[in-house]
Amino acid sequence: MMKVKVILAAVALLFVGFTAQAQEVKIGYTSVEFLMDLMPEMEQIGADIQDYQTQLQTNIQTKAADFQRQVQAYQQAAPTMTDAARNTKEAELTKLQQDLQKYEQDAQISYQRKLQELLEPVQNKVINAINAVAAEHNYTHIFAETAGQSPILLYTKEQDKFTELVVAKLGLVMPPAAPLDSTRPRMQ
Repeated sequence: MMKVKVILAAVALLFVGFTAQAQEVKIGYTSVEFLMDLMPEMEQIGADIQDYQTQLQTNIQTKAADFQRQVQAYQQAAPTMTDAARNTKEAELTKLQQDLQKYEQDAQISYQRKLQELLEPVQNKVINAINAVAAEHNYTHIFAETAGQSPILLYTKEQDKFTELVVAKLGLVMPPAAPLDSTRPRMQ
């Protein structure tokens, strides 16, 4: 009988604890992408990454044009070449083609690294502002409205959106409301 009373008391305390915790939960949501797009630094980042991409593309085009010139020269000279010379030149061209492909892959990786390097300070600034606003307004959980193009938040009340508070914290101005995009469903 004593064990039953102890178990019942423990269960009662557990429910009281859950009830107390549930009353303290305050959930909000925002769009990190939207906040980042408002940051004035993004214009310069866009220009810098475009310049970097142009530089990479120019280098790739230069290497590809050189490769094509060598292929054309080989095609013209191949009928008069010995088998050994032809095999050597084909091996050389195959190596050049592999090098070009590797350079293109490395350029893509380099582009992604550069983009992340440029975006990181802005991301940190936005995340720090989100954390500060959440702490100031006693939020316990903040969700991202979307992850890229995929919605994460399927339903919430409009008053749980705290994007405007973060915009103010960052010292930015909220743009005027855009008309609803008929191709994108509303999530609120």
